[in-house]
Amino acid sequence: MAFDGITIAAVVKEMKETLTGGRIYKIAQPENDELLLTIKTSDGGQKRLLISAGASLPLIYLTEGNKPSPMTAPGFCMLLRKHLQNGRIIDISQPGLERIIHLHIEHLNEMGDLCRKRLIVEIMGKHSNIIFVNEEDMIIDSIKHISGLISSVREVLPGRTYFIPDTQEKHDPLTADFSAFESAITGRSMPLYKAIYSLYTGISPIMAHEICCLAKLDGDTSTAFLTSSPEGKQALHDLYQTFSQMMEQIKKGDFHPVIIYENGSPREFSPFPLVMYQEDQQKSVSSISNLLEQYYAEKNTVTRIRQKSVDLRKIVQTALERNIKKYDLQLRQMKDTEKKEQYRVYGELLNTYGYEVSPGAKSMEALNYYTNEMITIVLDPLLSPSENAKKYFDKYGKLKRTFEALSTLTAQVKEEIDHLESIQNALDIALLEEDLVQIKEELISCGYIRRKGGNKKIKFSSRPFHYISRDGYHIYVGKNNYQNDELTFKSANGNDWWFHAKGIPGSHVIVKSEGNELPDSTFEDAAKLAAYYSKARGQEKAEIDYTEKKNVKKPNGSKPGFVVYYTNYSMMIDSDISALTRVED
Repeated sequence: MAFDGITIAAVVKEMKETLTGGRIYKIAQPENDELLLTIKTSDGGQKRLLISAGASLPLIYLTEGNKPSPMTAPGFCMLLRKHLQNGRIIDISQPGLERIIHLHIEHLNEMGDLCRKRLIVEIMGKHSNIIFVNEEDMIIDSIKHISGLISSVREVLPGRTYFIPDTQEKHDPLTADFSAFESAITGRSMPLYKAIYSLYTGISPIMAHEICCLAKLDGDTSTAFLTSSPEGKQALHDLYQTFSQMMEQIKKGDFHPVIIYENGSPREFSPFPLVMYQEDQQKSVSSISNLLEQYYAEKNTVTRIRQKSVDLRKIVQTALERNIKKYDLQLRQMKDTEKKEQYRVYGELLNTYGYEVSPGAKSMEALNYYTNEMITIVLDPLLSPSENAKKYFDKYGKLKRTFEALSTLTAQVKEEIDHLESIQNALDIALLEEDLVQIKEELISCGYIRRKGGNKKIKFSSRPFHYISRDGYHIYVGKNNYQNDELTFKSANGNDWWFHAKGIPGSHVIVKSEGNELPDSTFEDAAKLAAYYSKARGQEKAEIDYTEKKNVKKPNGSKPGFVVYYTNYSMMIDSDISALTRVED
């Protein structure tokens, strides 16, 4: 979900309750576009406020965590320390439902006079900024300087007057009455949800969909419907009623933050539960700050690991593309060897019926005693029947040798492709930097990366995923091929159960049976994990093979993670693991 005005309203409510009356104790600037304020609250406690104006992820929330600061504080940080150190927060406000927060601060200047200033946080995507202004709305400084060369709408520079640019001509949803709402919504033809978020400040598309859902209307319905019939006019009243109820809820500060999960991963967040999602998909969080910290921490983990694994992904992708091209070429060459048996038959028939061939003949009709059909054999008129037979046997021998060589090569290349795709899957499910260490080591051992610094022994700290089934059984999931082998052949006992997505790259999943007969729901839980941690993630259904671990074998000399099994069961299942609990070992 976008960091919209409704989320800002929830943040402002929490900050107002927590920070008003507090004194700014420390000011740090951990990143170029980020502030971390430590505030001594009026009740004697201490809170930290993280403010980020990053173009990709602007944020503001209360946090317990700390971040290291540079040895030399940037100029903006030094300016704030000069003016606001030990300043008291007297109010925190939000203009309308804008994505803007004003921190009103009073402090003593160098002469000992009481002054008031504002720290303005604008959460507006790539236009986000942190702006420091005086009582006359003159900009003292900002964390990002925006000149007229960058923006023709507003300059954000010291000495300029601060104002909120009205570029989209949106209405304030907190003050809308029915007449204004009707005029705005029905003024142009577009989908209902789009009309709501494009005409009113601070409402994101998902919240616009939620308003339509609460009013029992399809968000994609055209606004023209609202004036075309009595039913449409009633729908307009219902929509306004729902809209105004949500605005009243925001004004009262009635927020109950939730994170919405899909397939075990955070998909959306909201300051209050959303009826457009199922109840079991939504997890309540104690505060909006905890929600934002938790949600973006999980999102950031995925983003950070993606960035950290770029080099490894490139190596794997390059090797994979090269092997796929090689494999396709070999398959085409294999197809060319399909005529080899035909040439052998021609040679045999020429040896059998060659005495009937007239000298200089260009072809021969003969009965194929393998199929009992007449066939025509093309001859070289300059050669005798026996020489023509030898020519066909030579062609047969050459194609046979080619076929035998290609059969071995294609099997090897296909095994290499499967192995590389399994490494790709391991990169997709990696969550921590230590998970990448094992993957890199596998690429080194397989010759895709040259080892630097000699053959020093690598210590691995990454551990398999650990889940608890709905019936209380322990389930382990390998994050990469090394862990797959470790789980299957060292950790698992013979009567534990082994799961894997059929015919596609994926993790080995082990259920510790403890000698018990597993309930059906645990089989389903393990199968869901096998689907989720495979290339089948997100598909409606995936086929999962499962068997007792004692039936799984590893051929000598095979690639890491490669196994064979000949006795197994199968089931079709989805990859939704939201009902399962992951244990942090």
